[in-house]
Amino acid sequence: MNRVRVLLTESASLTCRETLTVLGRAGQQADLVSSGPGTIGQFSRWCGRSLRLPTPGADPIGYLRALGDLGGSYTAVLPTHEQAWLIAAGRELLPPDFPVAVAGIDAFDRVQSKIEFARLLDELGLPQPRWWLPGEAPADAPEDVWVKAAFGTAGRGVRHARSRQEAGRLADELGAPGTAVMCQEGVAGQYGQAQAVFDRGRPVAVHVSVLAGKGVGGSAAARLSVDHPLAREAVERIGEALGWHGGLTIDYVHRDGCPQIIECNPRMVEPGNAAAAGVSLPQVLIDLTTGRLPAGGCQVGRPGISTHSSMALALGAAAGTGTRRAVLRAMHAHGGPTAPTEVLTPLRLDPPSAVPVAVALARVLVDPTRAERLAADAVGRYAITQASIAKVRAAHR
Repeated sequence: MNRVRVLLTESASLTCRETLTVLGRAGQQADLVSSGPGTIGQFSRWCGRSLRLPTPGADPIGYLRALGDLGGSYTAVLPTHEQAWLIAAGRELLPPDFPVAVAGIDAFDRVQSKIEFARLLDELGLPQPRWWLPGEAPADAPEDVWVKAAFGTAGRGVRHARSRQEAGRLADELGAPGTAVMCQEGVAGQYGQAQAVFDRGRPVAVHVSVLAGKGVGGSAAARLSVDHPLAREAVERIGEALGWHGGLTIDYVHRDGCPQIIECNPRMVEPGNAAAAGVSLPQVLIDLTTGRLPAGGCQVGRPGISTHSSMALALGAAAGTGTRRAVLRAMHAHGGPTAPTEVLTPLRLDPPSAVPVAVALARVLVDPTRAERLAADAVGRYAITQASIAKVRAAHR
């Protein structure tokens, strides 16, 4: 890997931590943006400097201006969470040569909102569970539905209803003033993700994986890479239709590789499994940002590669069961000589990463119900809201 100066836009998410691991295993350090101490990304020998900036959700304009002042010191800035959305909205507040690869805000508007994304899928004829707005339910609407606020991150703003009465109550709870809500039919199957990087609508890297172990909120704390051509083609069609630039990820539920698309993350997500399968999404984004994409076709991850995060599995067990025994079982379930690759906190390669693991485990072993709160605290450090975007848009009108 070429020695370049890389900055990650936050330090608290699992995507940030996995990005550090992917880059570190290839011999590359990265600096991090942080709104405070004690984040998971800061405890790594692959973390260079941790730079204190305003919290992006609370002070988006201050964050962007400070980020813009830093940009000239770096070869590439990698958005590791919803700062991609913020950068797209506030591009005019950043220097013209700011080294980042993100799509335009008009493209973000089609996928950041769950409702607009559902409409986009309908326009493209791509498969998704049936959906409707509150008050417009079809006569044969099922009892089992998901109620979703148009904007939310890390599973916040999504609730499962098992009756029409419960769906109505949840729609009222999530539909605060100024917040749009949708309902979507529940579908059975295995959860999967198709991750991609685009060069102005041209796919340059695609990787597909399915859930093999649950974290907090049902996230994929363990993954298996797969060959699902229909999921790969779906994310490619979305990116091509929008002229997308940078990272883009879709979530889906499948049976026998046939996807029903349920969500879009307009950014790179946890890249560890893709890297283990031969596609380093962080490196592809660096190459895209610097104009050094290698010649050739689209990189595709190879199937059959297992990866996991011991800490995320333990927190998921704590959140799901509320028992210490389940936490300890989750920590040891993936051990042994044929264990999947650890992609979050590889303790032998990166000893400082033991600190957040030890702290998180100590807290949930004392009180397993704290797992959800730990996750929520981390999300609060990097989450971007619709109100934050509105402030940025208003600043350069």
